[in-house]
Amino acid sequence: MSTNTESKKIIPEHVDYKRCDEVDFDIVHRAFSAGFSDYMIKAEFSKEVFLKLFFGPEGNRLDTSLIAVHEGIPIGVVLGGIKYYEGIKTMRCGALAVSPGYRGKDVSKKLYDLHKDEAIQHNCQQLFLEVILGNDRAINFYKKLGYEKIYDLSYYSLSKISSLKDYHFSSNAIVKNITIANFESAIVKWDYHINWQNDLDYIKKGDNYHFYGAYFGNKLIGSLCINATGKISFLYVEKNQRCKGIGSELLKNAIIEHELKNLNISFPNNSSLEGFIKKIGFERNKLSQYEMYLTL
Repeated sequence: MSTNTESKKIIPEHVDYKRCDEVDFDIVHRAFSAGFSDYMIKAEFSKEVFLKLFFGPEGNRLDTSLIAVHEGIPIGVVLGGIKYYEGIKTMRCGALAVSPGYRGKDVSKKLYDLHKDEAIQHNCQQLFLEVILGNDRAINFYKKLGYEKIYDLSYYSLSKISSLKDYHFSSNAIVKNITIANFESAIVKWDYHINWQNDLDYIKKGDNYHFYGAYFGNKLIGSLCINATGKISFLYVEKNQRCKGIGSELLKNAIIEHELKNLNISFPNNSSLEGFIKKIGFERNKLSQYEMYLTL
């Protein structure tokens, strides 16, 4: 949601609301582009990129997304995707936007109501979304609807990776490439909340992911999932094996093998992971988000 409050005169009964699979995809793209035209972060995507980004690993589906059309003009859209998220059937709002000239006429509220109804029809147990800190208009809108802020989602990056590349490993663990099947066996050890874009379902739908494991004998005691651009989706070391350089060695292997120039990571409320990445030189980005939930 953006902050422009200009509004046109519209008659509510002249606004048509449809599922996005009932209209041409070009109309969905136009609604999204118009709704985010004045967004605080640049959100200009070609139709092809929009399709790949928002209807791929993100999990949005056309049949669970909705569009508002006024006199043939697409004026608003809410993207929705459903999956079992940490064991709970969840409808996520992947985007909610209304064109600047049509705000203030309850189009957003109607799209939300339909979004919620869609979730109920699919027997979802909760609604979920992320919203950028500083977008107070959107945050207040969601709070009025009953959403609660549960997690802070932080973003960090590391551009000076020479210290990790030259790092000398002192542990007896062996670090090597592993398969996604081996990686799956490690995720049962997760002891913290994973954000939507880093969970296993998202990873499986993506591409260019690489997996590393740290072993003592045959025991996997640490693992890393990272893509070809340096985006870290998962970094875990067993509690009794931490502070031994295992996390740094996992990252070093990925940096060297894929000639990475920088690293990026996002995670919600994880003090142990935050302390580790700060120690090895990551810096916090200006972008932060809230994860907000509404129980159905």
